[in-house]
Amino acid sequence: MNKKNVYRPLEDYCAGYMRYLGIAKTERRSYAESIRLLREAGFKELDSFETLQAGDKVYRGYEDRTLLAAVIGSEPLAAAGLKIVGGHTDAPRLDLKPKPLYEKGGYVYFDCHIYGGIKKYQWLVLPLALYGTIVRKDGTKVQVEVGDKPGDPVFMISDILPHLGYDQAKKTRDEFFPAEDLDVLAWTTPAKDGKSETDKAGLVAYLKATYDVTEEDLLSAELEIVPAGMPREVGFDRALIAGYGHDDRVCSFAGLQALLDAADEVPAQTAAILMCDKEEIGSVGSTGMTSSFFENTVAELIERQEKNAKDILVRRALEKSSMLSADVTAVADPHFPDVDSTGNAAKFHKGPAASKYTGGTSKGGASDCSPEFVATIRRIMDEGEVVWQMAELGKMEKGGGGTIAQYMARFGMKVLDMGTPLLNMHAPWELASKFDAWQTYRAYSAYLRAR
Repeated sequence: MNKKNVYRPLEDYCAGYMRYLGIAKTERRSYAESIRLLREAGFKELDSFETLQAGDKVYRGYEDRTLLAAVIGSEPLAAAGLKIVGGHTDAPRLDLKPKPLYEKGGYVYFDCHIYGGIKKYQWLVLPLALYGTIVRKDGTKVQVEVGDKPGDPVFMISDILPHLGYDQAKKTRDEFFPAEDLDVLAWTTPAKDGKSETDKAGLVAYLKATYDVTEEDLLSAELEIVPAGMPREVGFDRALIAGYGHDDRVCSFAGLQALLDAADEVPAQTAAILMCDKEEIGSVGSTGMTSSFFENTVAELIERQEKNAKDILVRRALEKSSMLSADVTAVADPHFPDVDSTGNAAKFHKGPAASKYTGGTSKGGASDCSPEFVATIRRIMDEGEVVWQMAELGKMEKGGGGTIAQYMARFGMKVLDMGTPLLNMHAPWELASKFDAWQTYRAYSAYLRAR
């Protein structure tokens, strides 16, 4: 990948991203759409290869939520490692509990559980959509997608009117609406038999007629409540994009598009992207970055290149690798200047923000990138004519946050956080700058194609 970079125009790129974001309302949908785009570009499942040659385009997925895709380089993986852009596709939301249907005051609700870090009040009185997968006992699956197609119903969490909310107004932000009350109105029609106030049986019958599932089938379901609505341009200048799940699909998609654009070039060092799950709850589980998915995938790649593949070759490859941890950061909000680190806050329309470290006041949970790798990235950005900025996530003693960087740095690889700055991060509707999203894609393209 030595030729001069050719980037997609800003508006073309952002239109493609907005289409993707409207489809990728959950990590499973993000996975499915990413696989579709990869296959369209000629990528094939790793299991279909007995050996790997330079220029091969491969991907490996796991549990329909986490994937690694790569263009194999001319240098062996065991000797050169990988160059990775790694982000996540899960986002804060409400999950339906295993027994989600309950009756109260004449209504039927979905009983919900918070996923990731949210401000509870932001989810009240919003049009909501329902997405997910129901798995029957025989293993067959049903996909649920309600709330975004024309003519679809939506769902909602109700709140008390201000006229009667005096007692509520005296409570703190975290107290005034208990988490256990973040339950979604699902069915309000009275029972037809006239004997009971609530018609839960009517909802169960509707689910059976519409999806051919029983209430018991909901025990083995993964159903998510997300904001209803498609991404929209914001402002008369249309310079911003409002959407659900910019964190972190704005970065994951940028990495995906960068790899797709470079797919027909043969890199020296294998170029790869990682789109993982569970980052918002600590990167746990079999699809999170504390699992063995990444190491196992690298081992599978090396096994197809080396006659005598050994574990030490995997370890050497990981240690020789480098990664841009593709995750968002907070943009400076003029209404909340007290949390911004003076001179180190990200700004809109200045490109992606690189963060040498994340974490909190004492850098807890950070990988703390070496200055040598920061210098390398500076050179690559300059050569790629990328507009970017250096920033950190707020003042000390004001909070903090982390990414998957720490879990990748444990292999000894060089890792730097670099992603799109957002307003309203972790809100149902987040704001991203078109220019920043586009420059994020350019940054990842320059990195994957650099010598």
